[in-house]
Amino acid sequence: MTQAIPHIRAMAPYALAELSAGGAISLAQNESLRPPSPRAIALAQTALSQSQLYPDPDWTELRQALSRVHGIDPEQIVCGTGSLELIAALAQTFAGPGDGVVVPEHAYPFFKTATALSDARLIAAPESGLTVSCEAMACAAQGAKIVFIANPANPTGTRIPTDAPRRLRAALGPEVLLVIDEAYGEFADHLDARCFDMVEDGRTVVLRTFSKAYGLAGARVGWGVFPSALASELRKVLNPNNVSLASQAMALGAVEDQAYMRDTVAQTIAIRDAFRTRLCAAGYDIPETHTNFVLIPFASDYAAAEADAVLKSHGLVLRQQGGAGLPHCLRATVCDASVMDRLADVLCDMAKGETP
Repeated sequence: MTQAIPHIRAMAPYALAELSAGGAISLAQNESLRPPSPRAIALAQTALSQSQLYPDPDWTELRQALSRVHGIDPEQIVCGTGSLELIAALAQTFAGPGDGVVVPEHAYPFFKTATALSDARLIAAPESGLTVSCEAMACAAQGAKIVFIANPANPTGTRIPTDAPRRLRAALGPEVLLVIDEAYGEFADHLDARCFDMVEDGRTVVLRTFSKAYGLAGARVGWGVFPSALASELRKVLNPNNVSLASQAMALGAVEDQAYMRDTVAQTIAIRDAFRTRLCAAGYDIPETHTNFVLIPFASDYAAAEADAVLKSHGLVLRQQGGAGLPHCLRATVCDASVMDRLADVLCDMAKGETP
């Protein structure tokens, strides 16, 4: 019987979020608070009428729009079907069997999947207070090929200031590729300067996505800023027609409507912070978050599982975090304020020892 190659057979399937069913509301996938910009939808409708054509393999209009908004050389931009494709391609291109790939202790689980796909060796560096420790990452990276960090981080929601990745880069050897995944970067851009200029050293990549702040999770569009030499190598392993015609059009419309995106971010932050404040007042120890989700720690793994069951009985589906090494936590995506109030009601009742 035909079998997969050994390191693929040894992999566990990637654990997807539990989807809602029977009228339940899913707060498990970090989807956007609201639909994409009307301009994105309008451009997609036009693109659909041209679906007999292959998409632009160079994402030309989208790269030019991103260049105008972020002040980036368009030749340094590479697009993918979500940032997941770019993460997997980076691991496949720059790490091989037995090579060390360093991730934080509570890393975004797909970093681990990408490492396994390349038959590389995963090295988990300790975190400090659910936050990436650049010192621990640098120590763990001796002899490694790639260091992955997410900033802000998933699933913790915490972030390190912009000078921290710069210190990490300085501490890494010249042979180590640093990949900074900023999937939630738009929720923290107002705090300090961005990291896009770090790619100029030739050893750093910065990734972003349209799935979160832009509301295009279903369109699957990610992008990154790459040193030119690395971009050329990475493109060898990408599908040459990876981002569909309609998805490129939607992303173009979304990036051209920065006001809509910023309003989405502002609404999300307001609802998120009100929810977190209410839970903290009820006695929950909620880490500060810089994303569109909230991590909710419980007293034990059992308490988290019990809370999960109670929430499901109320038609609310959160994301369990055992896969990120946090089995005592649930993660809640920020959505409509009425839903967050309903979630807070149940959790606050549980904190008071009441059975909702």
